Amino acid sequence: MEKEQTRYLRLANITKIINTNLELREVLRHVTTAISEEIVQCDAVGIYLPQGDGTYRGFVGKPEVMSGQTLDMQVIDPGDDMLAKEVIETRKTIYIHDTSRDDRPDERPVEDFKMKSILALPIAFEQELFGLVFLFNYGTPMNLTELEIQSVEAYVNMAAVAIQNANILKQQERLIAEKQLLLDITRDLSMCSSMQEIFDKCFFYLGKLLDNHNLIGYLLEPRDKKIMRSGKLNKGNGCIEVERFERQAIDQTFVPVIDHVVEKKSGIFIPDVSIDRRLDHKVCQQFNINSLLIMPLVSLGEVLGVIIVTNIEDKGREISESHMTLAQSIADTTASSISNLLHMDKLENMVKERTRDLATANEKLTSVIESITDGFIALDKEWKYTFINKHHHLPKNKLAEDVLGKNMWEIYPEAVGTTIYQKFHQAMMERIPVNFEIQSIYDDFWYEMAAYPYEDGICCLLKDITEKKKYELELKRLSGLELIAQMAAGISHEIRNPMTTVRGFLQLLQEKVEFIEYASYFQLMIEELDRANSIITEFLSIGKTKTSILQRLDLNEIIKDIAPLIMIDAFNQEKNVEVDTQQTPLLLLNANEIRQLVINLSRNGLDAMTEGEVLTIKTYKEGEDCVVLAIHNQGKGITPEVLKKMGTPFFTTKDSGTGLGLGVCYAIVARHNAKIEVETGEEGTTFFVKFSVQIGKC
Repeated sequence: MEKEQTRYLRLANITKIINTNLELREVLRHVTTAISEEIVQCDAVGIYLPQGDGTYRGFVGKPEVMSGQTLDMQVIDPGDDMLAKEVIETRKTIYIHDTSRDDRPDERPVEDFKMKSILALPIAFEQELFGLVFLFNYGTPMNLTELEIQSVEAYVNMAAVAIQNANILKQQERLIAEKQLLLDITRDLSMCSSMQEIFDKCFFYLGKLLDNHNLIGYLLEPRDKKIMRSGKLNKGNGCIEVERFERQAIDQTFVPVIDHVVEKKSGIFIPDVSIDRRLDHKVCQQFNINSLLIMPLVSLGEVLGVIIVTNIEDKGREISESHMTLAQSIADTTASSISNLLHMDKLENMVKERTRDLATANEKLTSVIESITDGFIALDKEWKYTFINKHHHLPKNKLAEDVLGKNMWEIYPEAVGTTIYQKFHQAMMERIPVNFEIQSIYDDFWYEMAAYPYEDGICCLLKDITEKKKYELELKRLSGLELIAQMAAGISHEIRNPMTTVRGFLQLLQEKVEFIEYASYFQLMIEELDRANSIITEFLSIGKTKTSILQRLDLNEIIKDIAPLIMIDAFNQEKNVEVDTQQTPLLLLNANEIRQLVINLSRNGLDAMTEGEVLTIKTYKEGEDCVVLAIHNQGKGITPEVLKKMGTPFFTTKDSGTGLGLGVCYAIVARHNAKIEVETGEEGTTFFVKFSVQIGKC
């Protein structure tokens, strides 16, 4: 009774141990201890667990060393041991009381350990065999009773439960580890930005899982599905001749197998390459390749490539089903990352191509706008500059970078309220195009402007029409001269003839004694007739339409000839004249007209000055093709209003002037293909007459 209670207490204790998280070896050690102590006749007990090759190797037992052999050195091969084979097949306990009368046990251990009797039990649970248990005595039979055998079976069943629990726990840990592995590689792959980085991560995790770092990755060319190599093949710490291997492997060894994997979209394991006819055995032997695991990289039903795991110099190596499944999961995760990268590359290429197209279109548009020789600007709805072409002139010495992105009216507050402000606001608010002409408030430029509304604001074209305005003024002046020419041509002879007759009779009457008291009146009338005649003469000079006869003459010589006359006029007015002539080339001139030009401009200058001031006459060469005659007076300068009307027939600021002197000068200059420029200010006024050494060059 006491013995049975002890037995139940042992079973309860082992049950408690099994339900704790002790390591399997420790649990089974408790089982073997309980069996050996429960079965006192037993000298040895051992638990043998299955190996991958079908044999069973010692795991735990008592004693741990027998005849110089440790328990883990003891292997039971069912092919040689019929007793073990029968236990495995029947899943039943077998007790051999006398081994000498039973030929099922393996003779070698029986003889080595002098086994007289053997108790062999299966460690099974729900038809699943987890291992074998063997009990025996040295040299004497165990003489086990049925009750003792049942007791041992009870303990062995507890061992089965312990192994089952350990397997379940191990499987759970394996699943957790696999999930963690997939999470880790998914995380790491998500941070890869290149194909090489993706393969490196894939190779790392596959090498870690399979304990094999001899890996090669292949990608299929997207268009024609030809193989592109990527990755590496390592051999130990060194590296096999990659380029040589690549050429041979692709051309001779792997292509047939890769084609099969690509077609079936499923991986294959070739445990012995020497018996697979699809492979080049010579190449495999050359590189010591014994087995291959080839997995497809499949994403969204499309095979992107393959990964090959080569087993080098390790014959007979197996890959478990679970490892192959997990390896394929790693390959699938890698394929998703490759697909995403390819898609991103495709999108990036599309974006780059589109960006290039837009950049090209923008360059063409900018080129078109920049080719416009007029100014072009664009303003947004907040009046900020968004574009300025290179031909647009900015006042106040501003540059494009100074105004882009800034409000126009804040940069040029003086323009607020002016015509340009009003017209631009009209275009912006009413969304209609406007055209107008305006003179800049910052300089002497005239602009013809056109403002057009667009979605984001208005764009404006600004054409510099300063020269056009000058031409208009010149045309207006020339029109006046033409009118005078027509008048002079029409009335000069008709007026001069009767005037000559009247002047002659006035001279006769002036000599009569009876009219002596009216002599002063006659003289005044004669002078007025002479004055009228001089006006007609000037008419004829302005209206002269025939081309002047020009000769190669020295301008300085003409000035020297008339300088004394000008100096006499200046002396009589208590003013001074300075002549500064530099060496100049000969010009095509009409001497009489140039004398009249110099005299008229000089007298105008003297009239503009006060006593003691100086009139300066200069000549000099400007550039290679221009000779300048400059006549400067120290007068108060010419007002803008007078400057605009200068040269207009009959316009004069002198009380006794005719308003024809400057008109004559402009006509003379025009006949010499020259031009007049005027600079005026507080320090005086300078008339520049510019003659061309070669016609049209000045």
